[in-house]
Amino acid sequence: MHQAGKITSHAAITAIGSYVPERVLTNSHLEQMVETSHEWIVQRTGIVERRIAAENEYCSDLCIAAVRDLQARYGIQLDDVDYIITATSSPDTVFPSMSARVQAAFGIHGCGATDVQAACAGFVSALQLANGLLLSGMHRKILVIGAETLSKITDYTDRTTCILFGDGASAVIVERTEETGSFIASAVSTDGDSGHHLYRSALSSEISGVPITANDKIIQNGREVYKWAVTSVSSGVKRLLNAADLTTDQIDWFVPHSANLRMIESICERTGIPLERTLYSLVHYGNTSAASIPLALDLAIQDNRIRQGQQILLYGFGGGLTQAGLILRWMLP
Repeated sequence: MHQAGKITSHAAITAIGSYVPERVLTNSHLEQMVETSHEWIVQRTGIVERRIAAENEYCSDLCIAAVRDLQARYGIQLDDVDYIITATSSPDTVFPSMSARVQAAFGIHGCGATDVQAACAGFVSALQLANGLLLSGMHRKILVIGAETLSKITDYTDRTTCILFGDGASAVIVERTEETGSFIASAVSTDGDSGHHLYRSALSSEISGVPITANDKIIQNGREVYKWAVTSVSSGVKRLLNAADLTTDQIDWFVPHSANLRMIESICERTGIPLERTLYSLVHYGNTSAASIPLALDLAIQDNRIRQGQQILLYGFGGGLTQAGLILRWMLP
């Protein structure tokens, strides 16, 4: 069942920064690794290339670099950040968390730190949690990060998955506002019984009684995940719009998880949101899971497509099978 509704908010995004590794893995490179072709990959996914972390570059490094970019662009001080939330499925250490690693790197004291593991819905889930913490009155300034080094957990002998995934990170500051915040409506849904269609396991050999492979790599039943996303995510987006009393015409930008361009096209067709008003980061970055939505946002900010006052619908979906949606009014000039 989908839970969707208007929300109370005293929160707004006040800064954003991003980082992607230098190494580029093109479709031509993949042609030398597995039986595939540039044309086949583009036709099926829309992906042209993806960024890959260096051998000694890890998720925490990407998080820190994205936060540094945020600081450089907005002149943001971090010493008054009172909570850090990082969404990732590919941390270099399970504990300490990536958020704790960021806290240490920037010397932020008196600060809470936790990681969110909601796969491709992670960044939106982290924003939802940040809004709740700010609304509680206990916190005023939260650093939210979406970061992945999926190349570290990708099986490059499996042509069905290795063509998809890339590495990257993006960070935002979410601050308490005295006026009504920018978060308008929220939606969540999980289909845990179908979790065996997209997973990573190093220990357990079953999910919901279904045998799985515990090789610590991403394993996906692409056909089933595609069917789930096109049907369930499309209905979730519609419920979110209805809960907000908004029509598709009132949404300036739709930012779904950048999983697959064909999937996004099908979701747009079913929801009535034009592809021309849809932002994605997959063409040059691939599927970066928890980082894909903020990377797409930042690309659009840097080329002046996103403007202050516009209404934006963010929608993450993936492993779990979990989905999370958020409608916000963009307040950054």
